[in-house]
Amino acid sequence: MTDPFSSDGAKAPPKPFTVVEGRREIRSFVLRQGRFTEAQQRAFDEQWPRYGLDYAGQPRNLDAAFGRRAPRVLEIGFGNGEALRHAAPRDPGRDFIGIEVHAPGVGRLLNALAADGTRNVRVYHHDAVEVLQHELGEASLDEARIYFPDPWHKKRHNKRRLVQPAFARLLAGRIAPGGRLHLATDWQDYAEQMWDVLDATPGLVNRAGPRGHVPRPDWRPQTHFETRGQRLGHGVWDLLYDRVEADIDASAPAAGAP
Repeated sequence: MTDPFSSDGAKAPPKPFTVVEGRREIRSFVLRQGRFTEAQQRAFDEQWPRYGLDYAGQPRNLDAAFGRRAPRVLEIGFGNGEALRHAAPRDPGRDFIGIEVHAPGVGRLLNALAADGTRNVRVYHHDAVEVLQHELGEASLDEARIYFPDPWHKKRHNKRRLVQPAFARLLAGRIAPGGRLHLATDWQDYAEQMWDVLDATPGLVNRAGPRGHVPRPDWRPQTHFETRGQRLGHGVWDLLYDRVEADIDASAPAAGAP
């Protein structure tokens, strides 16, 4: 694990994890690992062989990973795993894949899955872009979910946001026609960017119409912070897109991208 302190003992700023796309770098998150407890370390030691997917950089045999063939749901950036823990037992006919880079959140979810006896969840502790590019095949997903991604709210940091044109094309290509993409954000400015990007992405159709959003579906639990924010008058936007037949060139450069 990287030493969070500089040589003179001062706290060093978190370093962004970067993924090269063409000639530019996407900085979709910053590692702020937080406190990693002994219980979370034990979760990695004891539960990773059961629930973990080690990134190998080559196509993943999901049937072998789950021991069956079933529709698959991907959640990108699952945080502490609340939504995955809520959804998986309520939808046992589908398999769930979670991706998260922050180790404490992964550890919490591993402990929760073991306590619940959950069978239909597998977890990556890796960058989502690389997993999508190299491990998940075209049309391999029934659904993808992105809940409350880092808004990078300062305008000069907006380019680090995950939902960008090239990423949207990549993700759309991994969702099978007839599937869906569900996003949620509590930043209106990010919702506006999501509409700009996704309404223009081939193969994705906004279920609520252009620049539309839907009430929170029952498969997404309302978080404690979301409840508190709503009491303070903050908005939450759930965007639901259907994947339709279309030619998607995931290798094309992102128009207008920095």
